[in-house]
Amino acid sequence: MRLEWQIGFWVGVLLLLILLLWVFSGVLLPFAAAVALGYLLNPVADRLERLGLSRLGATLLIMVGFVLLLVVALVLIVPILGRQLVAFIEVLPSYVFKLEQLISSESERFGREYGGAILQKLGLSAQTGADLRTSTTDLLVQAAQWAASFLKSVWTNGAALVSVISLIIVTPVVAFYMLLDWEKMIATIDGLVPLRYRDTVRELAREIDAAMAGFLRGQSLVCLFLGAWYGIGLTLIGLNFGLLIGITAGLLSFIPYVGSLTALVLSSAVAIVQDWPQWKLLFMALGVFLTGQFLEGNILSPKLVGDSVGLHPVWLIFALLAFGSLFGFTGLITAVPLAAAAGVVLRFAVRRYRESAIFTELPSTRPKIFIEATVINPEKDR
Repeated sequence: MRLEWQIGFWVGVLLLLILLLWVFSGVLLPFAAAVALGYLLNPVADRLERLGLSRLGATLLIMVGFVLLLVVALVLIVPILGRQLVAFIEVLPSYVFKLEQLISSESERFGREYGGAILQKLGLSAQTGADLRTSTTDLLVQAAQWAASFLKSVWTNGAALVSVISLIIVTPVVAFYMLLDWEKMIATIDGLVPLRYRDTVRELAREIDAAMAGFLRGQSLVCLFLGAWYGIGLTLIGLNFGLLIGITAGLLSFIPYVGSLTALVLSSAVAIVQDWPQWKLLFMALGVFLTGQFLEGNILSPKLVGDSVGLHPVWLIFALLAFGSLFGFTGLITAVPLAAAAGVVLRFAVRRYRESAIFTELPSTRPKIFIEATVINPEKDR
């Protein structure tokens, strides 16, 4: 097959995949979650099979354990988070107003004691500082109003957006069949690959699996740890909404830097408003945050995620934002696998390009040979 036909074929496959995701994005969420869940739990099923269980027995044991954990979470944790979320939405305007007052009063005190001389040296006036405080206040108020309206819309319309009912009912059923027939599906897909390309496709599949396994499985464990660490730690130090802030930050840690910034900003703001004018609660919240970051960066991520993932944080953030804006929550679930696969394919294409004659062929250095032709005139030779 000519190179042009191969490129056209794979571009067509990519466009068809994007079109199917866009058309069926409203119903794909439980199936995408089931595929992700089956992929995450497949190594556990393989381990149980090596211990002597059948594939059916291993799948049943895993799904029963998963359903039990889900029920415990729904009974014990979700109601607490729901109450904290409702309370947080109600007190958010007052928290922002108090934080704005603290910023305004401290800014005025700083301006009276230190800021006047600094503003004069910079060629500014005290009125400039007042304008800056007013702008900061307006920005905080607008951000609080936007956050409150967003949280209320998520809370009231969350079932329609995330399809909670379908997730709870359909996802475990589909994940059960995915785990049960995982090896058969892989063998079927492998049997459809043309023989001349089978070794290459298998090599790419192994690289994609290593990239996705390193990130999905490793980062999922990191997110669970951080959610538990932040939630329990902030609750034990007495921070209001500590469990809600901690679990939210842990879940958002799937996106690089977003979870850490969420934990830092929300816990610091709540601690300042709750314990002002004392600083003890703020320092304790910062201690919980910094300890979690130290454990993640030096112990958990190197051992669970590793350096062989091959997903640059910028590429990952772009993929999550792009797929999330296009396909909603389904896009967030499929963004990481597709980003990992795209990264592996691009690296493979670059390797093939560097090995091709287009890259390696040098310009010809052989000297040009000019042959001078002598025209023979028979009449002159006589």
